Amino acid sequence: MESLENRLGYRFRNRELLAEALNHSSHANEHRGGLGSNERLEFLGDSVLGFVSAEYLFRGHPDLPEGDLTRIRAALVCEQSLYEVARKLNLGAYLRLGRGEESGGGRTRTSILADATEAVFAAVYLDGGIGSARKIIQHFILSREAAVVHAGRDYKTALQELVQRESGQVLAYQLLGERGPDHAKTFSMEVCLNGQPIGSGEGRSKKEAEQAAAKAAVAKLEGTP
Repeated sequence: MESLENRLGYRFRNRELLAEALNHSSHANEHRGGLGSNERLEFLGDSVLGFVSAEYLFRGHPDLPEGDLTRIRAALVCEQSLYEVARKLNLGAYLRLGRGEESGGGRTRTSILADATEAVFAAVYLDGGIGSARKIIQHFILSREAAVVHAGRDYKTALQELVQRESGQVLAYQLLGERGPDHAKTFSMEVCLNGQPIGSGEGRSKKEAEQAAAKAAVAKLEGTP
């Protein structure tokens, strides 16, 4: 527990809260009478994360309309973002899992790790209040805000608009390959203009990989690094 606290940058007064945040329902069901599962903390953590993120963006971007604020917040608090936080914390090593989840690769499953991250945020909130939760969420989640705002551009649309300046241009995306286990695949996509490759990219989904390929193509066509 102490090593996780060091990674987290927070020392719990009540470590049972942290223990509960790491207790998956599969383990709780196999050991009735002990700690409850982290599902209730996950529920609370989702709301704490949503509030802290909304307040941060509301105060930091007085010029942005509601739609843009919603889009940025959704990107910041998405499952993939929470999964990346869990990886930084090495959260999978601390989880308590049932035998089935353990043998099925639960320690690396994106959904389990993302849920546990929200549960940990809730545990910090209950232990140290909103100020402590805000500090940790800002460090692990909201520090990515600038990158998310920049990444908000729809590069597929931008590429389409760019090539349509000339008539008869045909864009096509094709899958180059995929790697990794089913719960954490990485896809490689290529975009071609009139049959010639102009950009490639990778992502956790085919749509994300297409956006990465389109981004590379836009940079090439616009002559930007």
